This record gives sequence, structure tokens and C-alpha cells, in this order.
Amino acid sequence: MTAGLDSPEQVSERFGERRSRGLTCVVADDHPVVLEAVCALLESRGVTVLARARDGESALALIAEQQPPVALVDLRLPGMSGSEAAREAQRLSPDTAVIVYTGQSDVACMTEVLDAGAKGFVLKDAPLEDLMRAIDMVAAGGVYVDPALAGVFIDSKGTGRLTPREREVLRLAADGLSSEKIGERLFLSPQTVRGHVGNAMGKLQAHTRTQAVATALRERLIA
Repeated sequence: MTAGLDSPEQVSERFGERRSRGLTCVVADDHPVVLEAVCALLESRGVTVLARARDGESALALIAEQQPPVALVDLRLPGMSGSEAAREAQRLSPDTAVIVYTGQSDVACMTEVLDAGAKGFVLKDAPLEDLMRAIDMVAAGGVYVDPALAGVFIDSKGTGRLTPREREVLRLAADGLSSEKIGERLFLSPQTVRGHVGNAMGKLQAHTRTQAVATALRERLIA
């Protein structure tokens, strides 16, 4: 390499750091050490942490109040799951990109929170630089999936896989709800619910609804 020229990785890192500067963020994690470490990292890169939260209710209230471009939210906040937080945050602050930060490398959880509207899924054992890349990407309008799970995510979105609505219907079916009850929960007609179940059965090569649910659970398409 010619002396004085940066590598592509160095150029990319500098560009990402410049994009991060000037951003604002709300951070929510119930572990004080993690919360402080993450906030310190963000602030060292020029990201202003507007507020910090230790539980789901506080996190949503702060997101609604501050309307930040990015919110970094733990998957298992007290009183609220990551998917619930992502869904409610989109309702309260549609322009906020939610990144779920977790120690749980669970494909079903990842799929569920992304279906709920989260724009990023980052594992806590990943290098902290990956967290900055995720913030850069979602702030620019993209979606970030931790590299450790990216291949599985791409496969699950390929041809023939379940749609978010089909997964949602099968999750409720796994809880023992009838088509009528699922319809009431999702504001769908029983006929539409049965249509989603039928589509899922075809994609999973299942002969019954029970078999479709079992296959989806086994393949970790639903939790």
C-alpha cells in the first residue's frame, strides 16, 4: 500500500465516526454497568445521550418526550420485551430508529423484534465498534443485523419463508388460540386467519396446523 494512504477499513471507520457526530440517542438497559459503558462509548464518538432508562415504561416515556433519531434498547427490560418496546416506540415516535441490544443470540427473538419495527439487532458480546456501525447504519435509514446472525436472517427472508403476519398467526396458534380468537387479537376475520395458516402450511410443507406450528418452532421461525 502506498505510504500515507489509509486502508479502506480506516476510511470507512473515519466516515462512520463523522456520521455519528451530532446524533442524539436514548439508551435503555437495566444493568447499570452496561448502561454506563454504552453511554460512555456513544459520547466519546460525539453522540449525545439525551436520556437513560432502566425499565421499559421509562424508556418509552423518554423516547416519546425526546423524539431521538436513534434509541438503543435492551431486549429484556423490566416490564417489557424488545418487540413490545420496538412496536410502541414506532407508535410514539415514528422517526426514531430502534436498535435492540442483547446478550441473547436467539434467531426467533431477532426476527420478532425486526418484525415489530426495530431497525437493528446487536449482540452484547460483539465488539463495541459494531454497535457504532449499527447506529451509523440505522441513522442513515438502513437495517443492521449482527454479523453472527446475518446469514440466518437472510436465509429466513428468502423465497418460501414465512411473512411477519404468518409468523404472528402461528405464534398465537402455538399458544392454543383458535382461528376466531386469533382473529379477535389481530383484528382479522377468521377466514383471513385460516388463509394465513394455510399459506404457512404450504411453505412449511405441513399437512395440519399443528404440524405447521411444530415445524415453525423447530426451525426457530417463531418463539
